[in-house]
Amino acid sequence: MSKVGHVISRELGRVKYRFPNNYGASVIQNEMSYGGDKGLYEIAVIKYHSDDDEDWSITYDTPVTDDVIGYLHPNKVDMYLLEIKAL
Repeated sequence: MSKVGHVISRELGRVKYRFPNNYGASVIQNEMSYGGDKGLYEIAVIKYHSDDDEDWSITYDTPVTDDVIGYLHPNKVDMYLLEIKAL
């Protein structure tokens, strides 16, 4: 995955991004994620509520998606990151 945005954290199979528009993404790949057992990724659009990088929630009401998106190859993750960055 490319360096599309500011990486907030990397932990246990998850990378969290934050963009200037206060949207971001949680990208995970582990045994609990959709496609993780196949080496694929799952992405969720997140919304930051303040300047605190831990004050966020998954949002289901964007033009990007209304749910998490699983079974993604890295190039598709990059595509979604760019869409989230442009919100």
